[in-house]
Amino acid sequence: MPKVVDGPGRSSSHWRVHGSLQVGFFTEVYRPVVNGVVESVDALAGGLRARGHQVYCFAPRMPGAENGPDAVLSMPSLPLPTNTPYRLTLPLVSRRHINNVIKRLHLIHVHSLFVTGWTGLRYARRYGMPIVYTYHTQLEAYAHYVPIDPNATRFATSQLTRTFCNLVDAVIVPTPAMADHLRDMGIESAIEVIPSGIDVERFAAGRRRDDVRAAMGARPGDRLVLLVSRLAKEKNGDVLIRALAAIPDAQVKLAIVGDGPAREELETLALQLGVVGRVRFVGPVPRAALPDYYASADVFAFPSTTETQGLVQAEALAAGSLVIAADVPSNGDVVGDAGILIDPLPSAFAAALRAVDGPPAASLAERARARAERFSIGRQVDRVLDVYGALLDHRTPVRI
Repeated sequence: MPKVVDGPGRSSSHWRVHGSLQVGFFTEVYRPVVNGVVESVDALAGGLRARGHQVYCFAPRMPGAENGPDAVLSMPSLPLPTNTPYRLTLPLVSRRHINNVIKRLHLIHVHSLFVTGWTGLRYARRYGMPIVYTYHTQLEAYAHYVPIDPNATRFATSQLTRTFCNLVDAVIVPTPAMADHLRDMGIESAIEVIPSGIDVERFAAGRRRDDVRAAMGARPGDRLVLLVSRLAKEKNGDVLIRALAAIPDAQVKLAIVGDGPAREELETLALQLGVVGRVRFVGPVPRAALPDYYASADVFAFPSTTETQGLVQAEALAAGSLVIAADVPSNGDVVGDAGILIDPLPSAFAAALRAVDGPPAASLAERARARAERFSIGRQVDRVLDVYGALLDHRTPVRI
């Protein structure tokens, strides 16, 4: 297929190094919602813009969203019939945005296989642009949110994933484990393993602070376990509370940073197990403050088994934390030999946490920070631009 040309003799490879690409992101969730997908989309968009490329984010119109300097183009949305910040996106883009933005794009990159993903696919096909999909979420792990038979839901989500992935030009996954997972599901499109990026330097700048430890419920001499997570059933936060109840030492404390639909259930569990005084539900914390939270804990514990990557693990590593995580392939791909992988059981976490007697040794912290370098935004942007360039070299967009 002919190379893409933007002016005489100027190929997409030249754009990637010297010029500016126009890229459309389509995402089902965006600011002001705070979760791993939003952070991933924001980080990649920011990294591309820092290289001189233009990124337009198409996202559902959200109550409370502010019109900032970044090009966020809202799509109409409706509230869902449940208590959730997420919205039902309508597959509508204004004619002005179609004419002034979409028709001028070189490539579309979707971050959802729901309404916004299919909308992005429709425009990519209509105007002859390459389309890339980043696989952020194992949808099968969320079957419990749908009020029908879980097995039927898992089958339907697997079918949806297979169909959508096989319609795009390339699928980006953050870990080798997810590449294997998609291949096992029957995905035949090109799959590229590109870890989602974090600001490694910012998290490495985190410092251990007594006031931050106090805010997380730790007194002098306490050993502090930290979890940063959305509080939801699939995140297994209850495993840590049950593990804490199995540790009789009152100086072992647990701080949970984040919020979500399972918070009340977790608070009730802590009360029932008699550890309510040893668990601090910190709630959401500004991202600017997170590095010091990671650095002020003695260990970062991560019991989730449903992540495609788990950005918080990379953030904790960058801050020099000892990471103890559930032993599943995706977590192993992140922590490698810089952390500890254990069975996702309260007894296993209790045994591992008992062995923590203070902040990580300097050598372990250094190994964690070295491991985190592979998750830098710069490395992610390099790899993503390689994917974009390879696709553009083999596709001639329709310019209207």
